[in-house]
Amino acid sequence: MAGMRSSSLRRRVRPGLLAAVVSSIAVLGVGLIAVPAAGAGTATPAGSHPEVAPMPAGAAGSVPGSATTPPSTPTPAPTTPPTTPDTSPFPPSAPTNVTASQVRAGSVTLTWTAATPGCCAIAGYDITYYMAFDDVVVAASVGNVTTTTISNYIRAGRQYSFRVSARDVVGHRSASSDTVTVVTPVTDTGPDTTPPSAPQNLTLGGVTDSTATLSWSPSTDDVGVSGYNVYRFDGWYTSVLVATVPVTTYTIALPTSTPLRNLFYVRARDAVGNVSIASNTVTAPTVPTPPTTPPPSTCRVTYQNQSEWPGGFVTVVTVQNTAAAPVDGWTLTFGFRGDQQITSAWNATTSQSGATVTARNVDWNRVLAANGSASFGIQGRWTASNAPPTSFVLNGVPCILG
Repeated sequence: MAGMRSSSLRRRVRPGLLAAVVSSIAVLGVGLIAVPAAGAGTATPAGSHPEVAPMPAGAAGSVPGSATTPPSTPTPAPTTPPTTPDTSPFPPSAPTNVTASQVRAGSVTLTWTAATPGCCAIAGYDITYYMAFDDVVVAASVGNVTTTTISNYIRAGRQYSFRVSARDVVGHRSASSDTVTVVTPVTDTGPDTTPPSAPQNLTLGGVTDSTATLSWSPSTDDVGVSGYNVYRFDGWYTSVLVATVPVTTYTIALPTSTPLRNLFYVRARDAVGNVSIASNTVTAPTVPTPPTTPPPSTCRVTYQNQSEWPGGFVTVVTVQNTAAAPVDGWTLTFGFRGDQQITSAWNATTSQSGATVTARNVDWNRVLAANGSASFGIQGRWTASNAPPTSFVLNGVPCILG
């Protein structure tokens, strides 16, 4: 890479919008390391007199207009003023006229007009670039040049955007240049190395409850456009090829609602597989996920206190099978709404964990015939509340109460 000093790859934090790429690049530019250009001169300290030549060691004489120092008096060593950080508010100007002078399958050559220095000499330039519909930004640094070839992380048939900023010898950085976007060819040899132009004016219309139609203006190519690729993008970094069509419309099935976005874009393609820069994106409406309808209840439960006194109770629970088929073996679960504790039970085997009670059949009432029922009793104690349960589940199916 001509003039390339260093490069690095960083993952970008995306809020889900492609436009956030540009702001991420601006943030990255602040973190790059400035290296003074080779051969940069040393500034003359304030208060020195470079026009007065130093005297040879031990020579007698004086600078005109100065006092003569007796030879016996030692000359004090000069004091070097401490170095202070540069606080000049004048960074370089942004580079201009940034162009991709050569685009190949594995490299892109950039050329630009040099930045104008602010307070200090230009040391070099920083380039940031990223692949479209991805969340990785690459940073590269070059010296004081106006052209460089980028090859790190460049792949065939992909879209990239580049920006350039200047830095001076004391670390000031300019604003970034305008963005240059290119698409690399799929090959550097062969009958066709020129990608088609980008499709324009992508719109979404004809929306129904389940479909919508994408439409766009046709692309051009030096040989000929063979079709269009339609993509769905999740707003993060995953694109899925939905279809390849020979015309400039395509009807999509509306996606279901997800936490991510549902963006669509189109690329033109030619006969050898070169693809264009992507069209604009459009957002498709979503089909709401239909609510899950619970199965109809196949049981009914009654919970009736036979007697109650301060500190105790006796209750009879009746389980009815309302389905057309018999139930062979049953387990009923429910939760007390007070602080009840079961002390004994009959016609069912019961257990309790906290407020949750599980009652299982015994041998003689294991089968609940269609529209048949079984009853069991429980005795227990309570202190603060004997509030009855309000929901029951038989073999995993909620029951009707009452």
